[in-house]
Amino acid sequence: MRTIVARLLVVFAPLAFCVTAGAEQYPNRPVKLVVAYAPGGTPDVIARVVAQRLSKAVGQQFIVENKPGAGGLVANQAVAKSPPDGYTLLVADIGQLAVSQYLFPNPGFDTLKDFAPISLVAITPLFIAVNPDLKITTFKDFVAYAKANPGKLSYGSAGIGSIHQLAMEMLKADLGLDIRHVPYKGSGQSVPAFMSGEVPVVAGALPALTPAIKANRANLLAVTSLKSFSKMPKVPPVSEFINGYDYPSEVGFLAPAGTPKEIIAKLNNEINKAIKEPEIIERMEQLGSDPLGTTPEGYAENLKANLVKYQKAIKISGAKAE
Repeated sequence: MRTIVARLLVVFAPLAFCVTAGAEQYPNRPVKLVVAYAPGGTPDVIARVVAQRLSKAVGQQFIVENKPGAGGLVANQAVAKSPPDGYTLLVADIGQLAVSQYLFPNPGFDTLKDFAPISLVAITPLFIAVNPDLKITTFKDFVAYAKANPGKLSYGSAGIGSIHQLAMEMLKADLGLDIRHVPYKGSGQSVPAFMSGEVPVVAGALPALTPAIKANRANLLAVTSLKSFSKMPKVPPVSEFINGYDYPSEVGFLAPAGTPKEIIAKLNNEINKAIKEPEIIERMEQLGSDPLGTTPEGYAENLKANLVKYQKAIKISGAKAE
């Protein structure tokens, strides 16, 4: 028996050494960060500011590659099929990880099976805003008005199946509100429609709503995250009125499934250090995001919970891929 064990150690010890040595030397060439959106969006900007910091920290280039298309499916599929060696990573928001998996009939990926979570790096709450002409200044007044006027209000979203729609539809379901959904093609259309009075209610991230706020064309009533946004502490979270309500946008880093744990741990450490730096915190706050940073295990649990949550939200909303 001892002879067999000794032989197995001789066979497998070099393999173990190669994995460990590879992790210690990682990265020894450029690393690609795949983003599912065009340059300028929140996931893209977060990827770029973190990539710059990682490049300096480890002495290799972290390069952002934009692969937009099909609600994140193009980017997700590309990374899922990449070698699990740490040289192709995914910077993804919750829409492409938890929503797309259920919104599309054949997404071509499985979030839990095809990806190794590294860190959840940022939470971006959506703000629920109303037109000042409604004379509504609190979330409680908004709910009371909606209940007293069923079917009279409408809200604009960034599109069918967007986090904006799902957050509002779950709010409606939880409170029993009758508010009509008006989908647009992104916040670039929904917010101007809101400012013009085409829709009296909108859900959007803070940067998208900033023009409306500066023009005094938006009363911010609540945020869709579990806690208030750090830079807007007076705007309450919906969770103060609906226990457990939590529908923000989120951005995290992931690798293909099977990536060595030593590489995941190294990336987690460097990414979490990066997002604690003052200049990166400031840049994220400009995006309307609060930096977070989790363990790989913590991010995995977050994804499991979000998959359950958004499968339910899609079913309740009736959203279908266009």
